[in-house]
Amino acid sequence: MRSVVTSSLARFRARNGAAVRRMLVCALALPLAGCLTLITGEPEPNVSAAAIQPPAGRTDPREVTIAEREHPKILANYGGTYEDPQAVLAIARVVGRLVAATDEPWRSYRVTILNSPTVNAFALPGGYVYVTRGLLALATDTSEVAAVIAHEMAHVTARHAIARQEKAEAARVASRVVQDVVRDPDAARLALASTQLSLARFSQVQELQADEIGVATLAKAGYDPSAAARFLKTMASFAAYKSALPAEPDSVDFLSSHPSTPERLRQAVAAAGATGITGGERDRDTYLARLDGLMYGDDPEEGYVRGRDFLHAKLGLGFRVPEGFLLENTARAVLATNAEGTAIRFDGADIPPGASLTSYLKSGWINGLDDASVQTLSINGLPAASASAFTRGYYYHIAVVRFGDGTYRFLFATRSPGAAFNAAFAETVQSFHALTPAEQAGLRPLRIRIETVKAGDTVEGFARRMRFLSRPADLFRILNGLDADTALTPGMRVKVVTES
Repeated sequence: MRSVVTSSLARFRARNGAAVRRMLVCALALPLAGCLTLITGEPEPNVSAAAIQPPAGRTDPREVTIAEREHPKILANYGGTYEDPQAVLAIARVVGRLVAATDEPWRSYRVTILNSPTVNAFALPGGYVYVTRGLLALATDTSEVAAVIAHEMAHVTARHAIARQEKAEAARVASRVVQDVVRDPDAARLALASTQLSLARFSQVQELQADEIGVATLAKAGYDPSAAARFLKTMASFAAYKSALPAEPDSVDFLSSHPSTPERLRQAVAAAGATGITGGERDRDTYLARLDGLMYGDDPEEGYVRGRDFLHAKLGLGFRVPEGFLLENTARAVLATNAEGTAIRFDGADIPPGASLTSYLKSGWINGLDDASVQTLSINGLPAASASAFTRGYYYHIAVVRFGDGTYRFLFATRSPGAAFNAAFAETVQSFHALTPAEQAGLRPLRIRIETVKAGDTVEGFARRMRFLSRPADLFRILNGLDADTALTPGMRVKVVTES
């Protein structure tokens, strides 16, 4: 969560009128500046934009319009750009080789490394490709990063964004026709559901097509074509680690824009086999050398998650969630969930200094507010207020606490209220506290460090050095692409997450 609180309550309410009904709505808009690394079809990372220009008439002006509109939004939502020359080098030559292997070697690409710990990559029309530093940290070699970028390039060369836009517009027209013409409500709902399903499957087909094109491009560029399937498995393992739940490979969301992981894995394996290439470059050692020192996890501007604690050095505050909750820090809020379905959101509340906290709770932004529940309280000597609400099947506890020049807000939601829900709320809110100067000074970003395995080194030994993270042994294996029964061998290069 960034150390900025907007100054306009009107803007805050406009963006967040339903925040208490939908725990994952972003609370604050925080525009960030950033620049792009331009990488063209030449293998050198510093080629200018004019070096390779598409022939006249090949650039669809709609692509430019979409990219220019969406690029600032992406930077704002993903923490801006991550400035690291070695990270840029880790992907620069990759992009050059891949562009030369595509069906459009004349096209220029702008590749941005986003300052986000999430594992993600995506593309905009016109050659805008985005990769998060979280994805770079998860990959174990150059071929895996190349597989991701080749997939995103395939979306660009296949003009998927334009096709999806046209399909979505057709779906909107169809929906209006159904609503205007069909008199039977059940038939109308069925028709609208069919339209949604068709649009979702259209997007899924695009993803599978991008996978297939990407693997072919990967092989043509000389990289290991099996890298795509390998990284899909790693991402599935990491997602299961983050959720603290076992993966469910057979689960399918028919309205998802992406195919299920098993479906993508099967196609990735088949596509790799179709290339006829059984080897290909992986380039593990060079990639890991360039990864050394990469920031891992939260940016200092957003505070830090350390186990069950959220600590923000710049704001000077911290709190702890109860056992069983998993914390996730984002640019706009701190989120937490547990297996029982309770969700927590912590963010900033735009309240003028000296304004009444209870009046804020009663100001109309909480749907289903129980007026009798609004009360003042003290949290470790800090002025605070709390309330409860019920709307659309969810029960809520809300607390606001004034700290320094700002006011902060806890939102709890569940479908199953009871003693455990009440206790989790009280425990979390009462843990809110000011950090000591020593605690603030001791908080530093985590880094990926590359080390060489020595005789006698074990997974458990490396995991003990990462004990400030949840389930460090599991994370160490995932970060290094190690199966549960894979032993370390002397001379192997591995990633270790450190506090320096």
